[in-house]
Amino acid sequence: MTVMQTSPVATEQAPTPVDICAAPPRRHPRPDGRDHYTISEVVAFTGLTAHTLRWYERIGLMSHIDRSHTGQRRYTNRDLDWLDFVTKLRLTGMPVADMVRYAELVREGETTYAERQELLESTRRDVLARIAELRDTLAVLDRKISFYADGRTV
Repeated sequence: MTVMQTSPVATEQAPTPVDICAAPPRRHPRPDGRDHYTISEVVAFTGLTAHTLRWYERIGLMSHIDRSHTGQRRYTNRDLDWLDFVTKLRLTGMPVADMVRYAELVREGETTYAERQELLESTRRDVLARIAELRDTLAVLDRKISFYADGRTV
């Protein structure tokens, strides 16, 4: 009996462009057809702690979270979408007080669009300034790395 090994044929394909601005894949996909999640499931989906979720609710960053007949929090897909957005806001460096203010404006309705827009535009300006600082810092690091790479002997 002869055993043959085969290897896949290498094909030259252009790499698929990647949208570097796209959100990373979710840690845990949401189950299809469900719209109620326990706090432990939300912890798994978001990476936030249960303490943080309760704190968000206490300070008004989360709107009223529905509860089961036994008092357990029941988060919805809409709540998970909101938490995803809040997580993005945190990454921008937006102060918690501004995030709470934004949440209040959302609850107040459409009449607050202009104020919400200004809050987000202000945050965007801050993010752009931080990106510029990080680019400058990266350039310094690149120069130092290049210096050490050029100066070393093999």
